[in-house]
Amino acid sequence: MDFKRITIISGHYGSGKTNIAVSLSLDLKKQHENTAIADIDIVNPYFRTKDSEDLLNKNGIRLICSKYANSNVDIPALPQEMYAVTDDKTLYSILDVGGDERGALALGRLVPKIQQENNYEMIYVVNKYRPLTSTPESAIEVMTEIEQACRLKFTSIINNSNLGKETDTNTVLLSVPFVEEVAKRTGLPIAYTTVYKKLLPELEGKIKNLYPINLQKYM
Repeated sequence: MDFKRITIISGHYGSGKTNIAVSLSLDLKKQHENTAIADIDIVNPYFRTKDSEDLLNKNGIRLICSKYANSNVDIPALPQEMYAVTDDKTLYSILDVGGDERGALALGRLVPKIQQENNYEMIYVVNKYRPLTSTPESAIEVMTEIEQACRLKFTSIINNSNLGKETDTNTVLLSVPFVEEVAKRTGLPIAYTTVYKKLLPELEGKIKNLYPINLQKYM
């Protein structure tokens, strides 16, 4: 992937966006020494970027997140350090943005400077097998709600349709027509279809732009 200086990852809760954000940050680090991942996922109930803190530290990736991450405290406020994402032009960042209104509104505070620099990508992560994004119509509705809340448009889509440990090759293959329809209706390109690394040999050549990832581990 040819990274912009700021790559924003967003999608509905449970879409797997954080796992993708962490994976992309590891790839970004290979291209740019000064790399960070910023967690703007305000509400706490799912897998958080902070769960990968040891992995990020090991790879020299700066983690920017609320001091309340992985606690039972939900405070919709950005740490002051978050503004380094827009202010430090030497810093390449992955932003993990919550898919609810509060997460998108938090991103909105950074949007004016992001738009001014115009060196960003905003990727919509969609999982066909989540209840609230199981149809093209519902997936587009969620996408539109995020765009309206943060006042920034998505530029591409990642198909992260999976059933966790139950995912097999058929699970991934069946999701392709779904995400192609979302792409057709929105006019957005499909950046990647994710696949667990163990399934990659079975799917290579059958789906374009496969992106191998590991199954996320929870604390």
